Amino acid sequence: MKSMIDTINALNCGAYDKQLKYIYSATDDNLDFYRNRYLEVIELFKETYGDAEDIALFSAPGRTEIGGNHTDHQHGCVLAGSVNLDVIAAARPNGTNTVRIQSKNYNMDIIDLDDLEIHEEQFDKAISLIRGIIKKFVDRGVKVGGFDAYTTSNVLKGSGLSSSAAFEVLVGTVINGLFANGGVSPVEIAQMGQFAENVYFNKPSGLMDQMASSVGSVVAIDFMDTDKPVVNKVEFDLAKHNHALCIIDSGADHADLTDEYATIPADMKEISNFFGKDYLRQVDKGEFFENIKNIRDKIHNDRAILRAIHFFSDNQTAQDEVMALKNDDFDKFLELIKQSGRSSYMYLQNIYASSMPKQQAVALVLALCDKLLGDRGAYRVHGGGFAGTVQAFVPFDMLDDFKSSIEAVVGKDMCHILSIRPVGGYELK
Repeated sequence: MKSMIDTINALNCGAYDKQLKYIYSATDDNLDFYRNRYLEVIELFKETYGDAEDIALFSAPGRTEIGGNHTDHQHGCVLAGSVNLDVIAAARPNGTNTVRIQSKNYNMDIIDLDDLEIHEEQFDKAISLIRGIIKKFVDRGVKVGGFDAYTTSNVLKGSGLSSSAAFEVLVGTVINGLFANGGVSPVEIAQMGQFAENVYFNKPSGLMDQMASSVGSVVAIDFMDTDKPVVNKVEFDLAKHNHALCIIDSGADHADLTDEYATIPADMKEISNFFGKDYLRQVDKGEFFENIKNIRDKIHNDRAILRAIHFFSDNQTAQDEVMALKNDDFDKFLELIKQSGRSSYMYLQNIYASSMPKQQAVALVLALCDKLLGDRGAYRVHGGGFAGTVQAFVPFDMLDDFKSSIEAVVGKDMCHILSIRPVGGYELK
């Protein structure tokens, strides 16, 4: 760690420029934007906690799901990437037994390290995520001390870019840097984030969001063994193929859709349990299709059967996408993206909430993408679904018209042009 004044001077004189260019794929033209974000978080830290002799800077990115829609919680395969939007923090040990984290525009979260038990009254609150992550570090044998942190984020909330996973990874990266000398792996930090979200935050989720944020770049992940997931980075240069990645905010809020999301793993579990298994990845695909009538007669849940069909299809599609990229077959990759999108729409049924049938913003954006792109590019629901965002791969020569046409319907600055970030959770040094 450097002193606060030395860190500010280093940012201003360009000492961090090489790292900033690496993290954000930044150019000389937009470096000031990234410098100023870190200068701002230091200033806000100072306003909140006072001057610091030493201070450290951290970052954790949002993620984009490229392949494998709702396959991770069934121990399936996914393809995901970190993006150049992130949560950043300035932090320092405070020499007490108290953790204080202030996030911009939120109330401060304060945790006594003597109290790391689950607090049910804090389900769905950020403080529960922090406490759960600390608990996992302590259980691992890390001597976590009190610390102060200030965080700011430009990860679009409710965008399907996983702002919550980015926050979890950021907290884990801060603790790793301050108290574990960076000795906890990105995979372990992702697992800690999922534990905190499942157990302390009380939200069922897979591991893809945290893994993509923590590991970074484009990663193919096989969750057959969630304790030891197989993670491989994949070369993916969109610019080489003259395409941009767009995340389109449909304008629909998915904050109150936890129950809808929960029906997906619940439905899939009904099918796996029919075969005496815990997860669909353990079920033989051929045996499943041979038993559809028997399943239907027993569980009386056609939606669960359709969602299982999606799993078997999209689990393979995610693997095929990796091969297409490795073979540099970009046309095949785009077709597989569209295939995944069709499966999510028809079988997974996560395009709109069944409880709100008149609110179909994601379906409308998908229809607009279909009209605007025709037989070029690709598009699909992004992330959890039901509300939120759509992902589109758009040819450069169509990008301006595509963005303006989409925003004419959903609103200005709702079509975000992003790039893949080459690194996950990160401490600037």
